[in-house]
Amino acid sequence: MIKIYGMRTCPDCEYVEEQAKGNGRYETVDIGAHVKNLKEFLRLRDSSAAFEGAKRSGAAGIPCFLLEDGTVTLIPEEAGLRSRPLAEGTSCNLDGSGC
Repeated sequence: MIKIYGMRTCPDCEYVEEQAKGNGRYETVDIGAHVKNLKEFLRLRDSSAAFEGAKRSGAAGIPCFLLEDGTVTLIPEEAGLRSRPLAEGTSCNLDGSGC
């Protein structure tokens, strides 16, 4: 099973979660729903090199995908999903550059 870490208020997260809905291959974890979910995500973020670019740019690093083999990626296509088209416009970053 692939875990998707995200938040309901993140447009990129909503986009991939809609694709995963009803597909038993995916489990979504809303890191804003409970502190235990946030802690689980932060442990992953603190220990995985996959987040280095996100940290440098000031991004949270969501949506995040924990693949079945333990690989961590921030790229939806590597988890069998599609990225939200940039033309959709909404953003989580204060500068409007993405989530």
